This record gives sequence, C-alpha cells and structure tokens, in this order.
Amino acid sequence: MTTSKPVVPVFRQGDEVVLVAGNNEGMTGVFLKLRPDTNWADVADRNGNVRSHPVVWLARANPAAAPNKES
Repeated sequence: MTTSKPVVPVFRQGDEVVLVAGNNEGMTGVFLKLRPDTNWADVADRNGNVRSHPVVWLARANPAAAPNKES
C-alpha cells in the first residue's frame, strides 16, 4: 500500500542514521530521501550502496545533531 499523504520529515538529507531493527541492525549510513511510499527511506551504506529501509527502523546515529524543533 502506498501512502500519499504529506508527512513531517523526521530526517533530513545527509543525516547520519543507524538501523535499530531488521537483519542489518546496528548498520550506519546516510539518509538520502523518503520513497514515494513515505513509510520507506533510501539510505546510503558506508560502501556507497543505496538501500531502502522502513523509516521506523531508523534512528539518528548522533541524537545530539537533531534539528531544534523551535527553528
């Protein structure tokens, strides 16, 4: 099923992320973009491969780098 409603982005392009679930749990990468189904995101692995993962499996690799919600 494809979600077409707008969402508030949790991640920004270039954010360092880590997989917190799934077969590759603990793997780090760089957030690239949300997929057309906004429940999925493209993430660049350290070796340059681009993979799609469920957004709920992602967390910031550096939580201190999270954008300020007031800005």
